[in-house]
Amino acid sequence: MLQNKVIIVIGGAGFVGSHLCDFLKANNTLISLDNYLSGNKNNHVPGVTYIEGSSLNIAELAGEAILEIYSKPESLKIQHKGDNSPLTEADLAAHNIIVEELQKIDNTPIVSEEGNEGDPLSNDTCWLVDPLDGTKEFIKRNGMFTVNIALMRRDKNRWHPIFGVVHAPVSKTTWFGGIMKPSERRGPGGSGLMMVNPSKSPLPVRLVASGTHRGEKDEQFAKTLGNYDLVRMGSSLKACIVAEGSADLYPRFGPTSCWDIAAAHAVVSGAGGIIVGPTGKNLDYDVVKNVLNPYFLVAADGRWTDNWVAQQ
Repeated sequence: MLQNKVIIVIGGAGFVGSHLCDFLKANNTLISLDNYLSGNKNNHVPGVTYIEGSSLNIAELAGEAILEIYSKPESLKIQHKGDNSPLTEADLAAHNIIVEELQKIDNTPIVSEEGNEGDPLSNDTCWLVDPLDGTKEFIKRNGMFTVNIALMRRDKNRWHPIFGVVHAPVSKTTWFGGIMKPSERRGPGGSGLMMVNPSKSPLPVRLVASGTHRGEKDEQFAKTLGNYDLVRMGSSLKACIVAEGSADLYPRFGPTSCWDIAAAHAVVSGAGGIIVGPTGKNLDYDVVKNVLNPYFLVAADGRWTDNWVAQQ
């Protein structure tokens, strides 16, 4: 019997979902995500947190707004923030849509790269959003950018992703899932559950790396792997292809913030993979004071963790 777990029930206001909530609620924290197309509020179970709406649809709505601007490169205006990172009207348009739609669901605080709504410390959950992950990729027009939305759970002053949505507007592909919700991939080719698929010797390790951030530490870590194939990719897509079984490892030695990886972290977890920090322990986050992440490793399994820790 599951105990002392945070459990997400998709469709918890439906007939089957409500009975599942009733069965699991003892000694667990339950969160129901339901769009209420077939669910009913009369089915609510006391003690369960209900969130109405679909973060998948919200990510896709934001993606459509991004594509509208992406289709008109001649009129794109680029600003620069205090850290010299680029900011476009697409970032802001996606942010505004996501905030507006999430606030229709409930009053859960929202932490976004482009501005917060509410105080995350006032609640045990918050939304963590990167409305356009890979702004540089967007500007380069290579299609490798995403919309990231994560539902986070607080444990004292650290936060853990419990559900995530990563949407790639150009390919119209969405990865979603998390703890207690097996991850899925939905796209033009169809939908289905996905699992990590670690390479077996003597096959080469499938290593995925950023198209723009690769330095000496990346090269040193790659040498410890022996035979490997390298794929370059942008944004959270790197973690998503590990989750779907198309790659084994994504080491990140460059700077990132919590909203860059949290949604994909949930997806990787729901697909059976891991994301660890410099000490080899599961990566967690600060969404309030220090939003910068330490170096981290996304992996299909734990066999490379010792190599990773040794490189720190």
